[in-house]
Amino acid sequence: MTLSTWLGLLAICCLGAMSPGPSLAMVVRHTLSGGRLHGVVCAWAHSIGIGVYALVTLLGLAAVLKASPLMFNTIALMGAFYLAWMGIQALRSKGGLQQKLTAGKPTSLWVAARNGLAISLLNPKILLFFLALFSQFVLAAQTTTGQALIVFTPLIMDGLWYTIIAFVLSHSAVLPRLRDKAKLIDRLSGVVLILLAIRVVYTIL
Repeated sequence: MTLSTWLGLLAICCLGAMSPGPSLAMVVRHTLSGGRLHGVVCAWAHSIGIGVYALVTLLGLAAVLKASPLMFNTIALMGAFYLAWMGIQALRSKGGLQQKLTAGKPTSLWVAARNGLAISLLNPKILLFFLALFSQFVLAAQTTTGQALIVFTPLIMDGLWYTIIAFVLSHSAVLPRLRDKAKLIDRLSGVVLILLAIRVVYTIL
């Protein structure tokens, strides 16, 4: 895998982690209710689920590519349309997090970890996202090192981003600023996702 290819993967993973959604809401909820440690535990449990999805998706796409390049291209094309749809939805989003970012009752570290893992593993949209995303990186992952980079990059970036969220939100005055930036994050994510979809289609055709 070349450095430019990895940097492209890194940028997409960062935007995927930063996009406001139920995962962010879960980490924030445990941080505000249980404290910084609860938020960090929830964050890294969530990232483990992301790593599982990344590994399963990578191995599955690699097997499809080996068995039927035509089917692989079909999956990649469908993934491109899904990325474009996600981008349009992000551009249309109002970025409202007021109802999502609320604190619940304090829980144990085990519950924080369980919730973090569950919200990633039980979210089918993450699998669809990886199917769409990884179709352009499978060819760059023919070696063990390349495969490891593709799996661990989203895992580590997801864990680091939500760890930062947990640390930042330990200061309650930061939460309103996070809400204010939600719309900007949505817009940026939307543009990048649409450009990525165009790139996938161009690569196939």
